Amino acid sequence: MKINSDVSSLPASDGGQRQAKLIDASEQFEATMLQELMKPMQHGQNSWGDEKSDDSASDTIGSFGTEMLAKAISKGGGFGLAKLIVSKVTLEHQKDSEKKTH
Repeated sequence: MKINSDVSSLPASDGGQRQAKLIDASEQFEATMLQELMKPMQHGQNSWGDEKSDDSASDTIGSFGTEMLAKAISKGGGFGLAKLIVSKVTLEHQKDSEKKTH
């Protein structure tokens, strides 16, 4: 996911690194939210057959699949939550920087 926002107020030496960390953290947060939203869809569904199973391996595979799907959705833009977080945090950082210079 490409998130463009103004980072001119960040120090040039680590502004790109900070922005990359912010984007990564925002995407991880959105993926976690998506994963939690998808958990109810996973319960009671056994993709390996018609019988309901209490097999922990199936649960693990299902959980891993849900996690990967949530991460992929988030990386692809998701609900736009990651982009919104990056935008708001960057804006607040700019406001704080402006206050310090005045």
